[in-house]
Amino acid sequence: MDYSIIDRYIDRLIEDTVPEAPVWNIENIRHGKKPGWNYIDGCMMTSLYSIYLQTGNKKYLNFIDNFVDYYVFEDGSIRGYELDTYNLDNLNEGRILFDLYRETGKEKYKKAADLLYEQIKGQPRTGTGNFWHKKIYPNQVWLDGLYMAQVFYTRYETEFNGCKNYADIVGQFKSVYDNMYDKNKRLYYHGWDWSRTAFWADKVTGLSKSFWLRSVGWYTVGLVDVIGYFSGHEDLKAELISIFRQTIEGLEQYIDKEGHMFYQVVDQGGREGNYLETSGSAMIAYAMMKGARLGVIDARFAKVGEEVFNGICAKYLTQTDGKLNLGGICLVAGLGPENNRRRDGTFEYYISEPVVENDAKGTGPFVMAYTELMQLK
Repeated sequence: MDYSIIDRYIDRLIEDTVPEAPVWNIENIRHGKKPGWNYIDGCMMTSLYSIYLQTGNKKYLNFIDNFVDYYVFEDGSIRGYELDTYNLDNLNEGRILFDLYRETGKEKYKKAADLLYEQIKGQPRTGTGNFWHKKIYPNQVWLDGLYMAQVFYTRYETEFNGCKNYADIVGQFKSVYDNMYDKNKRLYYHGWDWSRTAFWADKVTGLSKSFWLRSVGWYTVGLVDVIGYFSGHEDLKAELISIFRQTIEGLEQYIDKEGHMFYQVVDQGGREGNYLETSGSAMIAYAMMKGARLGVIDARFAKVGEEVFNGICAKYLTQTDGKLNLGGICLVAGLGPENNRRRDGTFEYYISEPVVENDAKGTGPFVMAYTELMQLK
């Protein structure tokens, strides 16, 4: 395959974007939201920084600095960020602050990271010690949140806090494994309500009903990225590696033999309405290739991840009027809240959400997987 078309695709995304109106934030565009700090932009910032590290091309770094500079003020406050919502999604974009602080020396980036760490310190927790996904979702743990919060948490501990809370980070992953992993299916449920009171939760287990691909993808990326940022503490790291291996080995059986991708509802391949989905497939491809590169899973997974990535390119990377587009991306999915009972965690719900092109929840992971492929080659 000619991978140079992906470089052109990435360049188009950044050429068409200004900080106050990123072309990849389809959700914000559709809802007419004002620009504010969010995890969707964070996905793109992380992936573009990874491209910069692989190419050394300063245009990517300059773009990221210009973009994030618009959202972070000199005192470290952040445009559109509200600490007291205790929303784990809002921590994801904080990952890029460590890189920008190191690259530019701008103190405001360190101050902004400190502000986000205040959320970590105050985030409400379940009885098992897991962060609530959001304040509006009391006692709920979503797989998404392990990516959104734990990678930022790990980086802050590693770079600014002497790794003091590594055990807490590992404990939260272990709790998810213990409570959300189906050992027969070898898959994780999307959500778990510790209190067993949410309308979508099983009254005995607290679990949601289905295995949503992107949530599993977030979780695998969260695991491999945390492993990558761990410094020392090999005993704790080994616990994460064990969970990661089981997660990846369990997922392999669900790769579609023809399309070389994963389905939106992972274990329901071939069921009417189900479809091969880009974002989750890209996340798992990235996690497989990175895990193999780090030596924490079998080396053969580098090839497996590459095949999944190529499957995405073959099915969903298209060209219209000279412009490249990445399709097959589930726009959004979640569980509840109480006043939105459509989001009930069923198969029917997950396949009902819009499928779009070029949204950063898909393009970000796609670019991240591409950077792993660059290193593989």
